[in-house]
Amino acid sequence: MTDIVSSPVETADDVEPRTSRPPIDDDRTRPRGLGTVQQPQASVTLVEGSSFCVSRPDGDIVPRQADGLFVQDTRVLSQWELRIDGHAVEPLGIIPAEPFETRFIGRVPARPGNIEPTIIVERRRLVGSGMREDLAISNYGSEPAGLDVVLHVDADFADLFQVKERRAERPAGVTGGFDRDGLHFRLEGEGTAQRGVRVSAPGAQAASGALAFRIVVEPGGTWRGSIEVRPAVDGSELAASFPLGDPVEGTQPALRMRGWHDATPSISVANTVLAAALATSERDLGALRIVDPSHPEDEVVAAGAPWFMALFGRDSLLTSAMMMPFAPSLALGTLRALARLQGARESAMTEEQPGRILHEVRLGADLSLALGGDRVYYGSIDSTPLFAMLVGQARRWGAPREAIEELWPHVRRAIAWIDRFGDRDGDGFVEYQRSTDRGLANQGWKDSSDAIAHRDGTDAQAPIALAEVQGYCYAARLAAAEIAETLGEAAYAAEQRSRAADLQARFHEAFWLPDEGFYALALDARKEPVRVLSSNVGHCLWTGIVPDEVADRVIDRLLQPDLFTGFGIRTLSSRSRRFNPASYHNGSVWPHDTVLAAAGMARYGRRDAAVEVATGLLDALEAFDGRLPELFCGFARDDKPLPVPYPTSCSPQAWAAATPFEILRICLGLDADVPEGRLDIRSVPPAIGRVEITGLPIGPWRLDLRADETRAEVSGLPEGMGT
Repeated sequence: MTDIVSSPVETADDVEPRTSRPPIDDDRTRPRGLGTVQQPQASVTLVEGSSFCVSRPDGDIVPRQADGLFVQDTRVLSQWELRIDGHAVEPLGIIPAEPFETRFIGRVPARPGNIEPTIIVERRRLVGSGMREDLAISNYGSEPAGLDVVLHVDADFADLFQVKERRAERPAGVTGGFDRDGLHFRLEGEGTAQRGVRVSAPGAQAASGALAFRIVVEPGGTWRGSIEVRPAVDGSELAASFPLGDPVEGTQPALRMRGWHDATPSISVANTVLAAALATSERDLGALRIVDPSHPEDEVVAAGAPWFMALFGRDSLLTSAMMMPFAPSLALGTLRALARLQGARESAMTEEQPGRILHEVRLGADLSLALGGDRVYYGSIDSTPLFAMLVGQARRWGAPREAIEELWPHVRRAIAWIDRFGDRDGDGFVEYQRSTDRGLANQGWKDSSDAIAHRDGTDAQAPIALAEVQGYCYAARLAAAEIAETLGEAAYAAEQRSRAADLQARFHEAFWLPDEGFYALALDARKEPVRVLSSNVGHCLWTGIVPDEVADRVIDRLLQPDLFTGFGIRTLSSRSRRFNPASYHNGSVWPHDTVLAAAGMARYGRRDAAVEVATGLLDALEAFDGRLPELFCGFARDDKPLPVPYPTSCSPQAWAAATPFEILRICLGLDADVPEGRLDIRSVPPAIGRVEITGLPIGPWRLDLRADETRAEVSGLPEGMGT
């Protein structure tokens, strides 16, 4: 089985966004002056590969918190506290650099006889397959400073999710010690993978749980030292990403990030909020990339930092779909990685089935704590049709024919899974019901245990057929038909088109709520509609399963105040019994969910509605200072003029980071069908203003686009390609 591990992600606050060009100045497209949300001081997170480090703003990793250095879903450092003459370092500021690097600047209390502090401490942290920390202690006093510098270190090898949920306990098999080479900790025990970590520093004295330097810093001078953390997995120490003494610029993480920047198109937008958000999102998505070590050519996107730096089928597929016009390599990397792990057998524990696309991959030391008790868990009802949809989208955007041919057998297996396993009872709809209590009870994108409930608040009973999943299956069949036609399989294409048309008709008959002018959230085990109004139906617009004759009613209903807050579309109508604006899935706003609904509105020709929703998201972007969180609370805008943060939201999070790019695509009307020789682009709304894109990757070409309120043009189109 192939392991998926991640590449650079950095989530330190106040990151200066990369911009290829400055935004175009236009008074009409400047921010509205809504103000920004004031959030509590966040922790600082650095990520690279499958490793990430969460610390306090002073750089310390504090025991019994959700802090730590994590490698392959296991915490290998649970304490990392710097003390100088027994004092903690007072934080002055954080200077982020690349996703894997930041500098913590602080000071220690005033020396005897001084009014103000004169000792300044800089901690430069680099996170990779382990961690390196460079110390620089400067003396701005008038006489030499004698300092005892002590770093307190511990490791508990706790599982990632135990830490996240604040229920981590030190396993019984953890041992620690020291020698002249530094500190060492080890985890050994039945049912766990062997883990270890070594902490060393040239010139330091090791003692139990501590490394100490006794130094003298001359007036105006600076003392420098470095500490290296080297984790080990199954007895083998991992290679250092940042070897001591090597320039950071030449390391693999730095080179990969530079390559990402060079490969993405240069975008300039008159709307300054969107311009800054695109630059921040480009950086965040570059940081969220993950790779399979045995297939480094295939980059995929992890779900989000810090807790979901792993391959998630649904998250990676939807993010790749939104980024297709701007970073098509992510889609192909994601598809190849998921194809390699496509289900091949039946397993009740992991819910693997032939043809099924996985839900998540985990790498922790104690896999008994993972969903399904194994490294790969398949309990997702929507990853499989989304996989087929994305292959079809890649074909339309000009992916090489050989890439589509390589993926075609996996699409056929995905469609076969829909027919054999997804449709559990042969009624034409795809339903879910977990195989054991070790799996997810709800297996759509709203996977909270309380997310699917009837109007009276009672939980819907499985098997459950979600509305949006039927839309995904409809679009998957059409995608399979298009690919089959391209590859000369006319009979299969005709079959899939016929089955898609039948599904659309059956969906409308079973899910339509005439009194609401809307669709039910789901069908329960008795095939009764779950008669609550939800954002899921926006995904039905995105996939095209909604018949044209009712699309306007559905769109107008999504814009009513019980669903549309003014900043985004609520996951659940405020009229529902389960509604809670501060819940995870029962009334909150998820930016990716909202923007997919906007894309669906545009698909049906309702650009007015799509722009209204996109404008609300732009205002949320301004309030969140250019970086949308995973979700925020679903309070009405006329009651609370700024969006209210959700406390444990991931940021950056992959599909939230892709949302600004999807806003831009919607506003440009950007679409393509390269095999048919078509590229669509149109003038943009006044709120967006002039847009210039250089180097947009379409098939093998790089195109330049320019659009404003009155016109749109493309240069670099090959012969036979028209707009």
